[in-house]
Amino acid sequence: MHKKDLGLAVLIIAVGAVVYLQNPLFLSPINLGNTANLIGLFGLFAIGQGFVIMTGGIDLSVGSMIALLGVLFVDMVGKFSVPWPAAILVILVVGTLLGLAHGLLITKLRMQPFVVTLCGLLIYRGAARGYTGEATAGFPFGASYPALEWLTIGRSFGVPHSFFAMIIIGIVCWFVLHRSVFGRHLQAVGKNEDAARYSGIRTGFVITAAYVICAALTAIAAVYFAMFTRSVQPSSHGNFYELYAIAAAVLGGFSLRGGEGSIIGVVLGALLLQELQNLVNLLGIPSSLNFAVMGAVILAGVLTDQQFNLYRARRRAAAALGVPDKSGSARHQTPATNNGLTP
Repeated sequence: MHKKDLGLAVLIIAVGAVVYLQNPLFLSPINLGNTANLIGLFGLFAIGQGFVIMTGGIDLSVGSMIALLGVLFVDMVGKFSVPWPAAILVILVVGTLLGLAHGLLITKLRMQPFVVTLCGLLIYRGAARGYTGEATAGFPFGASYPALEWLTIGRSFGVPHSFFAMIIIGIVCWFVLHRSVFGRHLQAVGKNEDAARYSGIRTGFVITAAYVICAALTAIAAVYFAMFTRSVQPSSHGNFYELYAIAAAVLGGFSLRGGEGSIIGVVLGALLLQELQNLVNLLGIPSSLNFAVMGAVILAGVLTDQQFNLYRARRRAAAALGVPDKSGSARHQTPATNNGLTP
């Protein structure tokens, strides 16, 4: 576990202790179960956002994609009676294709990630609203899908399956990002895309793959959200979810400049965000302040990341120049001289 991850874990414990002292219901089984479910739901696509941010890019279309894919999934299963495994497969394919489109526009046409995904945000939300005619998409009254419901909104040992899904996907993504050649290439591209290209890395493929991974995980999250809410209002479903994902990634140590981040960190970031939301609810703080809390958290995360990087840069510069550290000993000593003569 990185130092940033450890510090974030300590912060989570400290915030949890404060909330518990203010309201002991924080540690009640019901509240912990509900919070774990939300951590799983938001953690799924926050992990995907981390891959994109690792390249130095960003995906602003996450929330709108969840709305569009959620509408399609609900209609396929509820309205057209498509078997749910086939419906999930279709949603994954559509999500993957959307991510592929993002990646190709960015790498082949050299468009800015901000512009591409901002357009995606508008297009997908508009498509969802146009497809339903502004109506809410929902399952038929009394419809039941036992296997699908167990997989998505069920619980084992009191732990929501969405949380288990996030942990399993998080473990896989941890190996991909931190223990694979692709992960090393992803970090190299984020650090310096031109240098990575000259060293033989297929930077276009790496960046495109990051957007595909992000969209695929977002598609999985869309299915879980659709089953959690049981209906999808296209004008509001998934609103501002991209901010949650970005905030979780930034809090988890992903640098918006790219090339740095931790899967454990982004999971802890999602946990902290839901803990803060829980704090707002349990302490009776008006829900209208939710976005103010979110904005403050993102600002604090970016400022912390910036100051930490400046500190490390100063340490490296001092070490290179042989400046003495706090203990009084220099890292690089040169022989003492007296007007050019040794004593």
